[in-house]
Amino acid sequence: MLKNIRSLFIMKKAFILLSNIKKLILVKYNRNLQNKLNINFQNYIEYSTRYIIYRENGKGKEYDFFNGMIYKGKYLNGKRNGKGKEFNFSGKIIFQGNYFNGKKNGKVKEYNSLGILLFEGEYLNGKKHGHVKEYFDFGKLKFEGEYLFGNKWNGKGYDSSGNIIYEIKNGVGIIREYNDYNKLIYEIEYFNGKENGYGKKYYFNGNLKFNGIYYNGSMWNGKGYDNEGNVIYKLENGKGIVKECDNFGEIKFKGEYLHGKRNGKGQEYYSINQLQFKGEYLYGKRNGQGKEYYREGGLKYEGDYINGKWDGKGKEYDENGKLIFEGQYANNFRKKGKLYDRDGILEFEGEFLFNNKWKGKGYDKRKNETYELNKNKNDIKDYFNNGSLSFEIKYLNDEIIKKIKVFDFNQNLYNEGKYINEKLFGDK
Repeated sequence: MLKNIRSLFIMKKAFILLSNIKKLILVKYNRNLQNKLNINFQNYIEYSTRYIIYRENGKGKEYDFFNGMIYKGKYLNGKRNGKGKEFNFSGKIIFQGNYFNGKKNGKVKEYNSLGILLFEGEYLNGKKHGHVKEYFDFGKLKFEGEYLFGNKWNGKGYDSSGNIIYEIKNGVGIIREYNDYNKLIYEIEYFNGKENGYGKKYYFNGNLKFNGIYYNGSMWNGKGYDNEGNVIYKLENGKGIVKECDNFGEIKFKGEYLHGKRNGKGQEYYSINQLQFKGEYLYGKRNGQGKEYYREGGLKYEGDYINGKWDGKGKEYDENGKLIFEGQYANNFRKKGKLYDRDGILEFEGEFLFNNKWKGKGYDKRKNETYELNKNKNDIKDYFNNGSLSFEIKYLNDEIIKKIKVFDFNQNLYNEGKYINEKLFGDK
């Protein structure tokens, strides 16, 4: 993991010489310069599984420690806007197209892990809308037609041999889907472009998965089966205790249903007996109190959820079970609270913006205050462990440093000058 962090620093050495403490300090504490150089130091944390390098406005990248780069494209106000590409763990493109305000919009293409085209068509506000073509994993046409705000509306569906197996007109029809081996896995009546009426779902091997009535896109009345044909749940008027399984029969969710959706208490699983989440749901999404776990089994987060995201009071842990943050979250981002280092010692307390330290106080391992960060003025002071001043920076605005002073351990002035347009002037 440290290797990944070091490699990123090396990639940026054309802009920042790590041996040059002056420039490193400038970039580390100046958010605008971080954006200019496409660097976000505060997210380079060993325990983090995800870090983002982006400009508030302009081109940027998103990385995952385990999977490498997962997105490359344009941003506006911190959200994906304009052309972009998504990548899988092996670096293959799985999506390319346009975004608006963080959602897919306009013409796009989606691919499987082998690079085979699965979808080409149009999106509107994150939903399929307009003319589209959908393909099987091996590249043959599966559906061609029109979507209306995420719902199939007009078009024809095909099996893997190229035969027409259904037709939908103005959102009405009986939709059938087959897997790559021509086994029926889905057969449901549609009305208003949604699942409405009698229907059946099957496992990948052709065994019955659910048999019953659908209403407004949700299972409503019927029975669910495991891959061996045993009844594992019943639904009456959208209510029951449901076990959701993947296409191979592995349980992915177990919990309460109401109105045909996850409502109440439930659990999600990575795989058999490998807990991913335990908590409360509302209208199909995580809402209320919950706990999220790493794949290895350790607690990752405990606290409040709103619409499936960390939002409200919460605590965050690393893979070793050590507390790394506690406080307030908003829309999956840290908002206000305490940040701890790997040894459990308070590192920073204050406000955060996009998970970056933004306004507050920093501490050393002896719990001494070493610097104060102010999002409005961005005047910075840092200190050595013995309490002596290490450096101070005064800003004229976010882009121009009015004055910088850097001291050595004996309080001798090491450097003094100005930093304008990414260049340091007035070196001693």
